[in-house]
Amino acid sequence: MVRHQGREVRKGVPAENLVLFFKNIIQLHSPAEITFVCIGTDRSTGDALGPLTGSLLQESGMENVIGTLSSPCDADTLEKKLAIIPAHHAIIAIDACLGPKHAVGTYYLSNNPLIPAQSVGGKLPPVGQYSVAAVVNANGPRPYSILQMTSLHLVMGMSRTIADAAIEAWKWRQTFHS
Repeated sequence: MVRHQGREVRKGVPAENLVLFFKNIIQLHSPAEITFVCIGTDRSTGDALGPLTGSLLQESGMENVIGTLSSPCDADTLEKKLAIIPAHHAIIAIDACLGPKHAVGTYYLSNNPLIPAQSVGGKLPPVGQYSVAAVVNANGPRPYSILQMTSLHLVMGMSRTIADAAIEAWKWRQTFHS
């Protein structure tokens, strides 16, 4: 889905910033009390970033992951899945987005929630205390078509980068607290 997060000017950051972003979060919250909500569907190449990332996180042994290829967290299931997250958990929302051409391949990192499907008229609740929106393609007049024609190679690479950064931060925390 296309994501526009309010009126703030957002700047896409390179992948190197992801590890520091996750390290900052894990310093504030116990790993057992962090839930990843990986939003998207396996039915659209561009919007598969969330479920791909969730599957990679789950396969690496991360706990508290919602939204995988086998069980996507999409518009139809989002509210039900959010309802099962314990109230004391910090939520990191991960999703794909469309953005300006120069931002493709970068990440919008925020200490604020994502608002899924806002720009396409969706009525979904804000998700997360923290969010990662991966710019998978340039926005245009037909966002659903753009997402369908987004490079799977790019989406898979960005998913792997997000998952690897989170895993590295979790390992750093274990080393730091050993």
